[in-house]
Amino acid sequence: MKNNIFGKFAKTLANMHREQRGMTGLETAIILIAFVTVAAVFGYAVLSAGLFSAERGKETVYAGLQQAKANMELSGSVIVTSDNATNAQAETILFTVRNAIAGTPIDMTANAGGNENRCVISLTTADVYYNNIEWAIVAIGADDGDSLLESGEQMEVTITLTALGGDPAFADPLIGTNDWFNIQVKPMLGSTMTIQRTLPAGLDPIMDMH
Repeated sequence: MKNNIFGKFAKTLANMHREQRGMTGLETAIILIAFVTVAAVFGYAVLSAGLFSAERGKETVYAGLQQAKANMELSGSVIVTSDNATNAQAETILFTVRNAIAGTPIDMTANAGGNENRCVISLTTADVYYNNIEWAIVAIGADDGDSLLESGEQMEVTITLTALGGDPAFADPLIGTNDWFNIQVKPMLGSTMTIQRTLPAGLDPIMDMH
C-alpha cells in the first residue's frame, strides 16, 4: 500500500517537471544586457534633453544680458527752443543720450530722410503721432568719429520740429504753451527710452525741461 502511494507521488512529481528547463547563465546575461542597454538609451535621451534645455536657457540669459547692456539713458536735461519771432511754439528739442552701462554699442546713425537709420525716433503730441521722424546727432566730448554710441561716449540728438513738414507724410507739429509731447527713442537693440514733457504757460527762447 505504501509503495503504491509513494509510486503515485513520484509519478506526479515527474509529470510536474516534464518538458521544463531551468534558465542558463547565458540567457540571464542576455536579459541583463538588454536591461542595461535600454537603461543606457533612456539615460542618454534624458541627459541630451537636459543639456539642450540648459543650452537654450544659457542662450536666453545671454540674450537678456545683451539687451540690458545695450540700453541707453538720458544724460542731463531736455532743452526746448521756441521760435524767435513770437515765442508761441516750440521749434527744436534737444537731448543727450549715453549707454546706461558699459556694454554693446548702439547704432545712432541719424535719420536724414533716407531711412538709413537703425534707431527710430517717434514724436507724439495731443493731436498727431509722427513715427520715424528726421533727427540729427552730434557727438559731445570724446568720441571715435563713428555713429556708434559706445561706452564713455555721449551724443546730442536734435529734433527740428519746423522741418518735419518737409516730409509729405508729416505736417509741422504745433507744440505751444501748456502742450505736452512724448518722444520715444527705439534702438535696434535694447529697450525703448521715453521722454515726456509739458511746456510752460509762457515760452522762452531756450527752456530747460529738466
